[in-house]
Amino acid sequence: MVVLFRGNCGLSKCISHNMVAMAMADLLVMMFCVIGYHIITYQFPTSFLSYTSTCKVTMYFNSTSLQSSVWFTVLFTIDRFVAICCQKLKAKYCTVRTAFSGIITVALLVHLQNVPYLFEFKPVSVVNGIQWGCQPSSWFKTSPVGVTFSSLRSILTVILPFVLIALFNCVTVRRILLASKARRGLRGHSSQTQKDPEMESRRKSIILLFSVSGIFILLWLPVTVSFLTTQLTGTAHYDGDYTDSAYVATEAGYMLMYLSSCTNTCIYTATQAKFREDMRRVLKSPWTLFLILIKKHS
Repeated sequence: MVVLFRGNCGLSKCISHNMVAMAMADLLVMMFCVIGYHIITYQFPTSFLSYTSTCKVTMYFNSTSLQSSVWFTVLFTIDRFVAICCQKLKAKYCTVRTAFSGIITVALLVHLQNVPYLFEFKPVSVVNGIQWGCQPSSWFKTSPVGVTFSSLRSILTVILPFVLIALFNCVTVRRILLASKARRGLRGHSSQTQKDPEMESRRKSIILLFSVSGIFILLWLPVTVSFLTTQLTGTAHYDGDYTDSAYVATEAGYMLMYLSSCTNTCIYTATQAKFREDMRRVLKSPWTLFLILIKKHS
């Protein structure tokens, strides 16, 4: 986040803002979904995170951080689509103001959409007047509000983002390939001996787009297929049978889904040379300052 926010990676400010938002959401996914819920809550069942009130807040931020990560990736994909395929809209859409407005709007809508999460759960047990654990309330699951909320959450978190990213990626890559083919035809044989900056820029755009959005699609594909399968076959509940193949497939899909939230930093490091250079400077700067202070003190 610090490296991207510095703006020394050779990327436009619009892309940098979208990537900072993605990195922040991915960090929250690691903190709440992985560390807070799947590690601390399960390994330390008597910690403060197991209080019902704390558990509700944790579940709320689990959902909001995951949806924010997903929809910030959608914003990044749409931004690249407009920049490459819609030249008339590029000047108006691909700006810092638009990127910032989109990030704030998505964040607000995601948090408002997940407010019912705070009322979905009830305590598992009450010990000495203290409520422990979270479990879905039966009235909420059967009520029209609960059914609508559950369906809407599944569509907004899994189905719709997956379809949008796949669709925009296909159209964008097709446009880049067609434009590159036409440009090579116009340049003729000179393109074989001279480097074309425009072609190089398009190649980098394809690499970055496929790296961020393509890996997102691959890692979210298992949980999407698992979700559709369990919904169509009615096997979404396993009744404690943890050896059930549907349960194993679903949990494996969740693992890959969470993994997609910690791959972006590796992608930036692998694909962007200027990002690697600036990261090295950021990592060296505290040690450089420390050595300067020691020399002055001595």
